Amino acid sequence: MREALAAAPAGPYAAAAMLTSLPRTRDPLTWCMAIAVVFLIVCLHRLGIPNKIYFDEVHYVKAARKMLLGLPANREHPMLGKEAIAAAMALLGDRPWSWRIPSVLFGALGLHAYGRFIWYLTGRRAVTIMAMVLMATNFVWLVLSRIAMLDMVQAGLGMVALWQVTAAFREPRRHARLRLIAGGLAMGLSLGAKWSIAPILVLPGLTFVALRVRESGWRIIGRKGAGPIPGISLVEAALWLGLVPLAVYWLTYFPGFFWAHKPIDPLGFIEQHRYMLKLQDSVTKLHPYRSVWYMWMVDWRPIWFLYQVTDGAQRGIILLGNPVSMIAGLPALAWCLWAGIKQARWEALALVALYVLTLGVWAINGKPIQFYYHYLLPAAFLAAALALALEALWQRRDRWRWLTPATLAASVGIFVYFYPIISAGALHHGKKSYAQWMWLDSWR
Repeated sequence: MREALAAAPAGPYAAAAMLTSLPRTRDPLTWCMAIAVVFLIVCLHRLGIPNKIYFDEVHYVKAARKMLLGLPANREHPMLGKEAIAAAMALLGDRPWSWRIPSVLFGALGLHAYGRFIWYLTGRRAVTIMAMVLMATNFVWLVLSRIAMLDMVQAGLGMVALWQVTAAFREPRRHARLRLIAGGLAMGLSLGAKWSIAPILVLPGLTFVALRVRESGWRIIGRKGAGPIPGISLVEAALWLGLVPLAVYWLTYFPGFFWAHKPIDPLGFIEQHRYMLKLQDSVTKLHPYRSVWYMWMVDWRPIWFLYQVTDGAQRGIILLGNPVSMIAGLPALAWCLWAGIKQARWEALALVALYVLTLGVWAINGKPIQFYYHYLLPAAFLAAALALALEALWQRRDRWRWLTPATLAASVGIFVYFYPIISAGALHHGKKSYAQWMWLDSWR
């Protein structure tokens, strides 16, 4: 890696050469599409069960119904996720399958986009495929893709943004401007669904500036043909990666400008967000499933979304992380940090940074009530870190090589084993059926 970086040419394409100097294998586009389609089919299985509102759907489905009537609702969160639910209800009717289909579609889109992002980040076919399999089977992505909440609209669009911007950096001579525009649009829409994505959205602009400084020193403005994307000035990058996302985000509030009761002031951007923060901070009542960031890392405190007799059987849906991949991902993350520092593997460092940012925001957040579903984004980058470490282990060709296929097989196997209790399957041993899967008392 050091030799490749040292050999990178100087001049307008120097920053681009740094990015494209990573090993590059055959593009796994077909695999990315196939895995996303299989995931979509799995999500659609039993999508209408339970045939009623459950868990936090009570907030967002009811909010979508009010929005269809032109009334304000659930004002503490951005609007796009609720707008997606409302649109599905308007098109397909007010029924469970309709409430949940936006999350399914954005979940499948997000998984595909995640694969493309990992491909452009690492240039490694095996890593891309393994990362997609690990994320599709990490339980969290599936469960949140089958419930009418805001998280998957946010995460799916966030992955599209990472895909497009990373592709623009990696292939600066191929539709880079269009990719930056698409990335900026996706950034704004993602933020318009939920704010948790915000730590990620600052990275593309910072990366552009860092690469410009690396190539041009502090003469970063006004140098014709400078990288990391020749033809894109610092001012233009600020437009696509800064102003456009903010403008698109604010436009997601457009229906609220016309509410009959307490409409949003189109010019009241700051006041609107003060009000939203006030509403979010007002939630202080303790919840039995509350948890904090270090519990999420070790899969300690999941959430029961559903456990009751419904649709003719005892059924359950637990939001838990895959015990194999979530725990194995932690030493893999440490390896990525080591490889990034010792071997100058910037893609490994990027995954560590993404994990730390998306988890760290909850570690320093003053919000008193937090839940395991906030681990959705960190878990995605953890899966990629594990895939990168497993590929490195496989390439060593020593006696530990078997751990790579064994870890993948164990992750998929555990997913299949837990599938009934994460997808509202019929449980045939009555009220105590859950005990089969509850390996820790803290999971109960």
